[in-house]
Amino acid sequence: MKYAVIGTGAIGGYYGAMLARNGMDVHFLLHSDYQHVNEQGLRIDSINGNFNVTVNAYAKPEDMPLCDVAIVALKTTNNHLLEVLLPQVVKHTGIVVIMQNGLAVEQVAADILPEASIIGGLCFIGSTKIGPGHIKHSDFGMVSLGHYMKDESAAGITPELGLVTEDFLACGIDVKPVENLCFTRWQKLVWNVPFNGLSVVLNSSTAELLRQHVTRELIKSIMLEVIAAANACGQSLSEALAELMLVNTETNMQDYAPSMKVDYEHNRPLEINAIYQSMIDRAARSGVDMKLARMLAQQLRFLSHDDAQ
Repeated sequence: MKYAVIGTGAIGGYYGAMLARNGMDVHFLLHSDYQHVNEQGLRIDSINGNFNVTVNAYAKPEDMPLCDVAIVALKTTNNHLLEVLLPQVVKHTGIVVIMQNGLAVEQVAADILPEASIIGGLCFIGSTKIGPGHIKHSDFGMVSLGHYMKDESAAGITPELGLVTEDFLACGIDVKPVENLCFTRWQKLVWNVPFNGLSVVLNSSTAELLRQHVTRELIKSIMLEVIAAANACGQSLSEALAELMLVNTETNMQDYAPSMKVDYEHNRPLEINAIYQSMIDRAARSGVDMKLARMLAQQLRFLSHDDAQ
């Protein structure tokens, strides 16, 4: 299949480069990095081996071929651009893979391309863009892929999901197809909500947050609040997941600055709505007041001068 990559940063740059390096037909839409990548390609510094790859680079969506699959790796704060971008780069009956954090972020693409198959991708990876067309892959790399259902039911392993999974696996990407995308998104929020927010508010990396007992306990409390909200919203998560994630982060993950901390340090908009507000609102409709997550979101809005009501 022919792939388009929208958002050639830490996520789109890494996974798109993996596809391109292994012979897939991949087309990258770029903004500020266009000239550099068009001339020098993408450079990936990876724990699995460094590589450079020459790619098909474009500055304008109208110059791109119509692709079978679009990988959306923009920050959710830029999703308003998709209404213009998606119809120009992917077939109206094609596949859109949303590699973003948060809840129900696939709905934007589903509204724009109602005949397309929408797949959610949750990336468990330490990856950072450190320069023009230059990605540092420091840890992990697994992607969970699930077919999006508007009613949040389990779609199972659909043919479209199978096609994308097959291509990713052929290119050396560790993929886990999941039957229930919504469940998996709640599961990732258990980690994302405390670590992303606290890394900004407390100006700390993952290891620093876990080093002190007081912050470790705060992280666990926030995790348990997310788990309680998930259960109230019909996604059955065990409280044991909190300690499991803490231990896994302590023992198996290199010290890491979560993506929200990187965005804050570069004065970019924070994904407060996708990661926090949508979850808080969803939980409230199910009778759960997420006091810790709500306070964290309010602190993030203050620090980022985001005075949303």
